[in-house]
Amino acid sequence: MKSGSCHCGAVKYTVDGEIDKVVECNCSHCQRKGFLLWFVPRSALKVTEGEDKLTTYTFNRHVIHHDFCQVCGCQPFGLGKMPDGTETAAINVRCLADVDLAGIERTQVNGRDF
Repeated sequence: MKSGSCHCGAVKYTVDGEIDKVVECNCSHCQRKGFLLWFVPRSALKVTEGEDKLTTYTFNRHVIHHDFCQVCGCQPFGLGKMPDGTETAAINVRCLADVDLAGIERTQVNGRDF
């Protein structure tokens, strides 16, 4: 189980699972924010504190809910659905505690052309 938070700590959460690889997307949103995203089933994510401090940003097709902290603006995760309809969470691993970012396999995704 991994734990994470936004920058100010108002939003805290846990994620069940092991990070095998992350997605590094070059879309206009992910590239600007430097996200490294770990996709897990929505049920693996549990907000433990500050759910009332989250607000959502959507763009393009408005199908991904980019949740961020109203206090500090940090985006620890996003929520959406896979093409088959399965609910998923995209965890920003940069917001997780005790993660060796250099040791994680990165998959480049060309989100710019979607």
